[in-house]
Amino acid sequence: MNLTILGAGAWGTAFALAQRERHSVTLWTWQAEHCAAMRAARRNEFLSGFDLPDDIAIESDPGVALARAELVVIATPTSAMRSTLVSAAPLTRAPVIWLCKGFEPGSAKFPHQVAAETLPETVPRGALSGPSFAEEIARGLPAAVTLASPTPTFAEHCARELHGPRLRIYSSTDLPGVEVGGAVKNVMAIAAGVCDGLGFGLSARAALMTRGLAEIARLGLRLGGRMETFLGLAGAGDLILTCTGDLSRNRRVGLALAKGHSLDRVLTDLGHVAEGVNTAREVRRLAERHGVDMPISEAVCRLLDGEIDANAAAEALLRRDPRTEAE
Repeated sequence: MNLTILGAGAWGTAFALAQRERHSVTLWTWQAEHCAAMRAARRNEFLSGFDLPDDIAIESDPGVALARAELVVIATPTSAMRSTLVSAAPLTRAPVIWLCKGFEPGSAKFPHQVAAETLPETVPRGALSGPSFAEEIARGLPAAVTLASPTPTFAEHCARELHGPRLRIYSSTDLPGVEVGGAVKNVMAIAAGVCDGLGFGLSARAALMTRGLAEIARLGLRLGGRMETFLGLAGAGDLILTCTGDLSRNRRVGLALAKGHSLDRVLTDLGHVAEGVNTAREVRRLAERHGVDMPISEAVCRLLDGEIDANAAAEALLRRDPRTEAE
């Protein structure tokens, strides 16, 4: 299969490396200079330490990149998904899946809603999400993720085509649930980083993650997701990885905020997109719109907005009145 990956960041590059042995892969970047640098060095500065084999084509011209595409993979940040699809839609009618996790800034729309507004109705589509760090996928370490589409036959076919012995891919029809899990876990990872940065210990982190999963499920169920999804790879699996793994950008944001660093400095030092920062504000809007109680997300928003510091955010959660665990 001819696979075109739109977005040459760390995750897009890792996915290209994971798929190259089974498929013909083209990796597209919107920057001509970035394209030239990758072609010359056969490396990508956004995923250092990994060679790009000659059988991965590298392009900056979307027309060339999409000319033979049989499956298009959107690997941009969520904020760039709409513009990327608008540019790609006139050039191909190939099915589309996306790797980006989060909500569109400003509109709080799911990636699948952005796709619905930019792609012809006849184009099959879906989301790939789950516990997966780009560096580990690029190294060929085992991982398992979920591919969700409202069309069962497409979900099953696409998952089967992309499935491999090291990157196992399961199919699902719960597109809203998979997208909620992939988005909101980044907000919880910031909270987990704060928890660890303040030295609260492993018991506190476990409690935070468990209550965070409850928040994810409350919002996800209200938005049409299914409980089994939140207990699976795209829910609990991704949450566990992102809240505990040292490679998690969002957790690193929380760790730095706990040390008293400003958000601007944290993001500058990080040097990469941390989706949870923008996602937190969109989650707050969705929670307010649908009347869903999400205290951890609210505390993270207030911390990111500079209304309170890390200690005050933690105290606000610790001082909440006791309630039943189902609430």
